[in-house]
Amino acid sequence: MLLALPSLAVLSGSVLAAEDAPATLPDVTVKATRPEQSGPIALDAAAIVPRQAATSDTAQLLYGVPGLSLYGAGGVSSLPSIHGLADDRLRIKVDGMDLISACANHMNPPLSYIDPTAVDSIQVYTGVAPVSAGGDSLGGTVVANAAAPVFARAGEGLLLKGTTGAFYRSNGNGRGANVSMTAANERFSLSYSGSTAESDNYETAADFKTGTPTTRVKVPAAREVGASQYSAQNQSLGLAMRQENHLLELKLGLQNIPYQGFPNQRMDMTGNKSEQVNLRYKGQYEWGSLETRVYNEHTRHKMNFLDNKLSSATSLGMPMDTEGWNTGALVKADILLSPRDTVRAGVEYQRYRLDDWWDPITTTAGMMGPNKFWNINGGQRDRLEVFAEWEARWSPKWQSQLGLRSGTVTMDTGTVQGYNNAGGMMGYGDPTNPATVPGAFNASDRRRTDQNLDAAALVRYSPDDERSFSAGLARKTRSPNLYERYTWSTNNSMAMNMINWAGDANGYVGNLNLKSEVANTLSVTADWHDADRRNWAFQVTPYLTYVQDYIDAVSCAVVGKSCPTRTDGFVNLSFANQRARIYGVDISGHTQLVAGGAWGSFMAKGLLSYLRGKNTDTDDNLYNQMPLNAKLALEQRFGAWTNTAEIQLVADKKDVSQVRNEMQTGGYGLLNLRSSYEWKSARLDLGIDNVLNRAYAPPLGGAYVGQGGAVWGTPVPGPARSLYVGLSAKF
Repeated sequence: MLLALPSLAVLSGSVLAAEDAPATLPDVTVKATRPEQSGPIALDAAAIVPRQAATSDTAQLLYGVPGLSLYGAGGVSSLPSIHGLADDRLRIKVDGMDLISACANHMNPPLSYIDPTAVDSIQVYTGVAPVSAGGDSLGGTVVANAAAPVFARAGEGLLLKGTTGAFYRSNGNGRGANVSMTAANERFSLSYSGSTAESDNYETAADFKTGTPTTRVKVPAAREVGASQYSAQNQSLGLAMRQENHLLELKLGLQNIPYQGFPNQRMDMTGNKSEQVNLRYKGQYEWGSLETRVYNEHTRHKMNFLDNKLSSATSLGMPMDTEGWNTGALVKADILLSPRDTVRAGVEYQRYRLDDWWDPITTTAGMMGPNKFWNINGGQRDRLEVFAEWEARWSPKWQSQLGLRSGTVTMDTGTVQGYNNAGGMMGYGDPTNPATVPGAFNASDRRRTDQNLDAAALVRYSPDDERSFSAGLARKTRSPNLYERYTWSTNNSMAMNMINWAGDANGYVGNLNLKSEVANTLSVTADWHDADRRNWAFQVTPYLTYVQDYIDAVSCAVVGKSCPTRTDGFVNLSFANQRARIYGVDISGHTQLVAGGAWGSFMAKGLLSYLRGKNTDTDDNLYNQMPLNAKLALEQRFGAWTNTAEIQLVADKKDVSQVRNEMQTGGYGLLNLRSSYEWKSARLDLGIDNVLNRAYAPPLGGAYVGQGGAVWGTPVPGPARSLYVGLSAKF
């Protein structure tokens, strides 16, 4: 969906809550009416809760959003992709915080910092996102929020409430539990939520090629997908205070992931600890609303080999450590100028610091010693942006929105060193010596400043209650991340393999000379529906994106670097600015088949997405582009039961990236069944994924390197049949 500008509404506040209602302030009478902000695709509890028992990966809650797919990763760390743009090319916010993956393999993406059971709502901009939704990105925006604070009603006294739940999944022996509690009166609210989830390696439906394991590797069975296990715990403590039309909220978050395997990465996560502090104020005034936010997030991340990758050749492991500090601030105002016009304006600041080092495994000179390897030393990425947006409702039929965002991104890093200063394949060379390290990283001027400009224009025409047509045009800009610019080692493939968030198991080295990417997007949506949007709807959204200075993978020689030649089927690459074109169409709809008969009501739903991405400089295909896919579902509601039968269809992936040696995947069809039963204070969820136990490889799953001695040629296999059950209760 491109945009959804709702009809005008009288301003009545939107940030404080009593009992089970969404957070709303007491009514405020104003003289103006307000056209609300362009609406994203909204996933509320009705869409989120049925998925919580089936997954511990919050990104999987986005399943079924038109134009959105997921890069494969660890069990709680999938990476969303919207219209062929993924990871750092999207703006992803968790409870208003712009989180950054502090890992050379992006094992801790933003959505991995909140458990699915803690998510109350998600908003997804899949087309042209307003500039107020965030900058420093090319594609859409995903905003995930925990539940708003709850307060007691007037005269009710102390409010005590909570929920608890547990789940089990047969494939991988997945299990977990969660709890949330609130104690509140009319002015203060104290809340806590906690969750734990873990799983063993999952199985696929057929034997698959697993490479040539070396000795001392814990070799998985022929149908067991190595390095797919995980364990994760999340906790959050919230304190909120309201006074008339004002809300002050403080949230403290704590995450601990003891381990998480990655079937498509050379390394596994052996620890991820994060502490978050998030302070927000929101208030309603006669002129509009004001929101301010300050947050700080500290991550301590560790990587090494779990059992399936630990061989005799790597018996001492390869410890890798990352520490990141992310501090941000936001001031944003919605100003009601007139019944027709609303202006939004704001300032955002983000200060990011990163250290990435690899401890030696020996005190004597050798392959991995005696020095500490500095991959990024004192990395800095500071972003300051200002934006303004004007939204107008010209008539009941016409609405428009126009916005600008200007930003400055400043980046720098300190000097680095290898495990040793020896030359040749077994050494890393002296980073100050151009003779041993091309480009002489330490002697280079490493400070970079990017001036970025975003603009978005959107218009909507609704001739009647059953039709609406919208169009948007945007320019969006993204600066490179620290790893794209500052990773430096090219002396052997082992070091280069550690720089990879694409899941293709290739090796990468950064490029100091990268420029910001600039995407120009045109998106159009035609929407037909019944007047209440309940009985039927049909949407078509074609889109076209042209990216200047697209950061794509290239041969090291293209950017003047000398990288080792490989014989294992994988390749060593760097990054360069090129040009890219992405186009496609999303088609979705639903229709009521039976409104309420002896067997209840029946609803049919459908979704089809087509996407094509090309590098127009090289005529190569862009990496990890989702092939033609469709979902068809029949939903029955019968009393307290909701039952769904769904077919997922995916075509062959033949258009692959040649420069990355990307693997093709075959087409497949999966049948999934889901059922739920709701009592007044409890809910039961049951389901079977991949009912027919089909063997398949997800097109965006990456290359399988889930055990020692892996070789090129095997995509990560998808899970076999899995039965899941979840039970939750309110108290």
